[in-house]
Amino acid sequence: MHPILFQIGGIPVFSYGVLVATGVLLALWYGRRRAARVGVDPDKLWSLGIYGVLASLLGAKLWLIATAWEYYSANPREIFSVTMFQSGGTFYGGVFGGIIGVILYAHFQKMPLLPVFDICSAAIPLGHSIGRLGCFMAGCCFGKPTDVAWGVTFTNPVAAQLAGTPLGIHLHPTQLYEAALEFLNFLFLVWLGNRQRFSGQIAGTYMILYGFERGILEFFRGDPGRTMMFHDSISLMQIVSIILIAGGSLLWWRGLNGSAPLGPTVASADAARS
Repeated sequence: MHPILFQIGGIPVFSYGVLVATGVLLALWYGRRRAARVGVDPDKLWSLGIYGVLASLLGAKLWLIATAWEYYSANPREIFSVTMFQSGGTFYGGVFGGIIGVILYAHFQKMPLLPVFDICSAAIPLGHSIGRLGCFMAGCCFGKPTDVAWGVTFTNPVAAQLAGTPLGIHLHPTQLYEAALEFLNFLFLVWLGNRQRFSGQIAGTYMILYGFERGILEFFRGDPGRTMMFHDSISLMQIVSIILIAGGSLLWWRGLNGSAPLGPTVASADAARS
């Protein structure tokens, strides 16, 4: 596709970075809009989002290093290289880094944790769907070879150089699969957010939806470095997906049993609509 959008003074501007940044900004914008409805200070939510993004970037790169430790331990300079700086890292590393950053910021700012997670969980799929379009433009996170009619063939040598994208081979467009599914997740969570009945409902729903989504998509992914386990029958990401589904189910169980009632701001808004 088009890994490099344009150049400024000989410096390349990568499509992946532009689209990821666009996704992050839109997610922050949406999260800030939703903050007041659940009793969260919008300005604090914006600051939390910034710190969460930075923690997510750090987590994504640390997870990448951990999953390829044999290579990076033998080539420690690569950890601080331009390639590492340009790399987006791994998504689940970003998720766990972001979660830790959000928990720490919310704790020190005395923000209600479950409502904060509800806001973040509604905003993440919006940003993620746009970010996956960046993956498609860059040629990373590519799928396995296929003969389906909607398969894609990458031809740009820059994609092969930067992401190891196979050229001239018909592949599953897994980036587009995930972008479409994440946007549908976003629309569903917006709908559910207007009918929310307990704190943690949006976060739990997203964990379940994305756990199933990513677990299934892993069967179609063809990019290396996904830490295959049990004789290459399952990836680490699929194990994490199971954990996400279990965690989301726990949030639903707590909510349905009355352990996580809505805050007064949300309850008032629901009453006004009805």
